[in-house]
Amino acid sequence: MNDKKEKITKKFQAFEPGQVRMLDPYCSNAFEKETEYLKKIDPERLLAGFYENAGIASEKIRYGGWEDSLIGGHTLGHYLTAISQAYANASCKKEDRDLFLERIKNIVDALSKCQKHTKGKPGFLFGAKIVDPENVESQFDMVEQNKTDIFKEAWVPWYTMHKILDGVINAYRLTGYDEALKVADGIGDWVYGRATGWSEETHKTVLGTEYGGMNDALYDLYMYTRKEEHLKAAHFFDEEDLFKKVASNEKNALNDLHANTTIPKFAGALNRFIAVSDEKYLDYAIKFWDTVIAHHTYATGGNSEWEHFGEDDVLDAERTNCNNETCNTYNMLKMTRKLFMITGEKKYAEYYENTFINAILSSQNPQTGMTMYFQPMATGYFKVYSTEFTKFWCCTGSGMENFTKLSDSIYFKDENGISVNMFFSSEVQYPELGIKLIQESEIPMNDTIRFTVRLFDETKKQAKIRIRIPDWAYETLLSAEDKKITKEDGYYCIDGVWEDNESFSYTCKCRVISKGLPDCKNVFAFCYGPVLLSADLGFEDMIDSSTGVDVTIPSKKTEGREVLKVIGESVSEYIYGIDSHMKRNGETLSFDLEGVDRVLTFSPHYKKTRERYGIYWYFE
Repeated sequence: MNDKKEKITKKFQAFEPGQVRMLDPYCSNAFEKETEYLKKIDPERLLAGFYENAGIASEKIRYGGWEDSLIGGHTLGHYLTAISQAYANASCKKEDRDLFLERIKNIVDALSKCQKHTKGKPGFLFGAKIVDPENVESQFDMVEQNKTDIFKEAWVPWYTMHKILDGVINAYRLTGYDEALKVADGIGDWVYGRATGWSEETHKTVLGTEYGGMNDALYDLYMYTRKEEHLKAAHFFDEEDLFKKVASNEKNALNDLHANTTIPKFAGALNRFIAVSDEKYLDYAIKFWDTVIAHHTYATGGNSEWEHFGEDDVLDAERTNCNNETCNTYNMLKMTRKLFMITGEKKYAEYYENTFINAILSSQNPQTGMTMYFQPMATGYFKVYSTEFTKFWCCTGSGMENFTKLSDSIYFKDENGISVNMFFSSEVQYPELGIKLIQESEIPMNDTIRFTVRLFDETKKQAKIRIRIPDWAYETLLSAEDKKITKEDGYYCIDGVWEDNESFSYTCKCRVISKGLPDCKNVFAFCYGPVLLSADLGFEDMIDSSTGVDVTIPSKKTEGREVLKVIGESVSEYIYGIDSHMKRNGETLSFDLEGVDRVLTFSPHYKKTRERYGIYWYFE
């Protein structure tokens, strides 16, 4: 593993991936399905475009879908990150770890070879279809000229370069393979060389086209290389005007902005703060996060309609079959995780848990491992998924990453002990303190969590264990025999000396609560504890169609009323007492909604696959 030499001290640190093992059956299956998919992919077909750009003969042809286009090559970056995360994951089988490490080294070596034989300037490598055989950097030239026809001129080449750079950096971070950092170093030098040639007008033009998180990745690179050129290259992609606009709390500051273009920019701003302690960039990231959560976020934790932010607080009016692009969620959680580590504020842990369960886990088909692009918020639609080898959407790539790092934000650490942020059966090792914490969670099926402390040796250990008091729990009780329990910033704290095999229990009582939307006073979604519920609407007439560039979407919703008439009381009284109207069916997580003029059964949304659903309902 490779720790970056960051200039700031975070309040909390992340555990290494190999120190946390996910034991939750649903998440374990999700990881297994993802690794099965990753093993099926032929790396040589992902590399074929890179060989072509470098003038090297390839024995394989590139994959189809987006990989056979001007955005080709982005999937290799995601794939490299994903298999590096899988390799480092404590749940990865030894034979899979060996396979993934071999693939990581082979891919990095192939990229190094392409870089050394580049037909562009030193350090350049790329995997997209070639626009101009005489100029493999032509997509980047086109962007500088504001020529962005995605079929003939340029399809977000800086976005693609970000994914490639991120992939090789993550390969180095998670495996320590030195050649990966050398490749990343070369890319960083190439970026610096190109960016220093921009006029002010060209610079503005380049930043007007989606460039992913180039600033984010380059700050990561700088924290390894400490080359001033890489720091300056990163700063070329910081949009100060946009940052200031959002930080000023200007109304509708995000209106009409492409969400997955915008979110990574602020993730990069946050990484600048981490890299060089520039306080205003932390403020930019916090203000942006607050704006998105307060004014643009659905009950799942996702945001956007057809990839774009709308006006502030206009959410009900924008519920369609194209909400909540999964890449947005991926990037919001990436930022949220860092904000929690820097500030320790509980609100980031609350958002992370909600979104992890109800948007990320929700985005994978647990039978096939395939993932979603959009998650419709309009009632009556259904989920649709990618295919193994014919789509390769951006969300296919971020999906590869999402499901190889499921355990990375359950626990955090400081020098005194462990903070527990999420409630999934799992275990974490803290070698420096000589302890292992085992969590056996029954949330949300039941309300009890059991923790056991195991020691690395027979010597008693001093450690502080902090456990989040979740907003969704209407009552909590922590029972730890012979231990002093205090509360601190929304966490229970047990600070004391531990013997081997000591255990304690934590009760978080769940109930059904409602979540509304700001632009409609009578529309509501429902959660049970941390789990979003949606109504089961059957399987009839589910036909897929497409939008954009071959993005699969559900074509039509069920016909019928989305309004529920409350019987015998006012809407406000009914919603206030919603927990008494949602009747749980035995020990299942299925609930029958009573007291309205239609029979509906609600169940966990994240577990739904190919069936129609309704999250939001109007009441009158």
